[in-house]
Amino acid sequence: MFISRRTFAIGAVTLGACATQTMGPPMYGVIGKMRAQPGQRDALVAILLEGVDSMPGCRSYVIAHDPTDADAVWITEAWDNAESHRASLQLPQVQAAIARARPIIAGFGERFETIPIGGHGLASS
Repeated sequence: MFISRRTFAIGAVTLGACATQTMGPPMYGVIGKMRAQPGQRDALVAILLEGVDSMPGCRSYVIAHDPTDADAVWITEAWDNAESHRASLQLPQVQAAIARARPIIAGFGERFETIPIGGHGLASS
């Protein structure tokens, strides 16, 4: 099947318009690995997922199992900006979750800061 350059370019622009941030300051993202004490991953996940729907400025917050480490999870976050992320750490429900999770956190792995530009499932502010 042949697709002309013009058709490809129009399609790319259309897809780009649906999947990218088009105005305002850049978003802020964090991707990090967290390790639970042995056998405590599900308990840690339950704590991490409590109250996540009421964090101002949070566009996406995803917890995922690490398929190569039975005690690890990956946390992927997208925020309106870095300040929203910092402010979330002061929310009472986040402070309570940190206090409850601390005893079952074995450590942290890789951590990356990103600048999300869009994509499927990324909520708009």
